[in-house]
Amino acid sequence: MTVRLRAHHLLCMLTYVGKGYSPAFVDNYEAIAARLSAGEEIEIVDGPDDICAPLLCGAQPHCLGDGVIERDRRAAEAVGALLAMPVTGGTRLRPSASLLLHLRRTFAEGDIRAACSGCEWSGLCDTVAADGYVNARIAMAATDEPTRLHGRCQT
Repeated sequence: MTVRLRAHHLLCMLTYVGKGYSPAFVDNYEAIAARLSAGEEIEIVDGPDDICAPLLCGAQPHCLGDGVIERDRRAAEAVGALLAMPVTGGTRLRPSASLLLHLRRTFAEGDIRAACSGCEWSGLCDTVAADGYVNARIAMAATDEPTRLHGRCQT
């Protein structure tokens, strides 16, 4: 299977510690965190994704808002620059310890945080990163193979 993520959730997954908008949201995210930790492939999608699913039932889901779409654009740009590849709808990534470490290190340094501006969870993410991601739910075995991203090898 494949985990469908919108671009800004590539950043959110780095600091997810079991907190969220509702119990249903947290339960869903816990299942997704387990799948990502197991190395399930990620497919970038435009718009709502697997993490958004529990929030789409409301009258005005924020997942459809202009601010969230802009957050996706900024995250895709920042992560794409970091990985030296386009991050657009249809891009596929294989989670690995090396990829996660690279993203987390850069996130903690603030280099890929432009998309986080104005996010209500930004303070929590600051704390998680400052604490070395000790309680982050997504973790990978450190003995993985280099990650293949669209034919390029990323270590």
